[in-house]
Amino acid sequence: KLLSAQQARDFNYGIFSFRTGNLYTARMLRQWLGYAFEGEEPPVEYWQKEGRFYDPLRPGIEPGGFANVAELQASRGAALAALRKAVWDADVFVFTMGLTECWRHRESKLEYAMCPGTLAGEFDPEQHEFVNQSFIGIRRDMRGALKILRQANPKLNVLLTVSPVPLTATASGQHVLTATSHSKSVLRAVAGEVAAEYSNVDYFPSYEIITHPAYRGMFYAPNQRSVIPQGVNHVMESFFACQNEA
Repeated sequence: KLLSAQQARDFNYGIFSFRTGNLYTARMLRQWLGYAFEGEEPPVEYWQKEGRFYDPLRPGIEPGGFANVAELQASRGAALAALRKAVWDADVFVFTMGLTECWRHRESKLEYAMCPGTLAGEFDPEQHEFVNQSFIGIRRDMRGALKILRQANPKLNVLLTVSPVPLTATASGQHVLTATSHSKSVLRAVAGEVAAEYSNVDYFPSYEIITHPAYRGMFYAPNQRSVIPQGVNHVMESFFACQNEA
């Protein structure tokens, strides 16, 4: 109530379930859950730009960065508390698998929300590396995340989806079209395998609904990447129609 509606949007309040920013990979989800529930220590690392401090786990969450490291850590602590409460109170946990490509610290294996040096910090090839995650690695991280969720809330059901948004660029060296096809194929395969393996996990085909040739790309904006509101509405209407039938 202390912020106006515009200020809340600018500072990313009410946009994310627990103000973590977008979690594009299973590894990012596993990291956050480990910090929230497993007693794992969040990274000491922070990024700087023009005297301000940025959280490498969510560098875009605070416009203009934090005033100091203590403020950064307090804000992250609040996000972790919100994550814990959400998992404890929830009946269903929805996770959209978005990317296989990521940037991480070579030694600690900490996965960043984006490449160091893009929004803040500096890229150091001796410390930072690009990784295009494998099916095996993604499935391992997804299984790890599901184990933590089950332990935190045994009654929790999990719904997986795959993002229909194609890559706009890739660091893999492939053409962006083949990189997108590879990424989405791996994510969809992991989602299917995990949904078949766990009785409390289901998959909803929002990816297939948006990308199916029958719709001839009608749910994409002119940039052929962003999903327009009509597409989102169609997916959600389809989802709730399935629940009513069930």
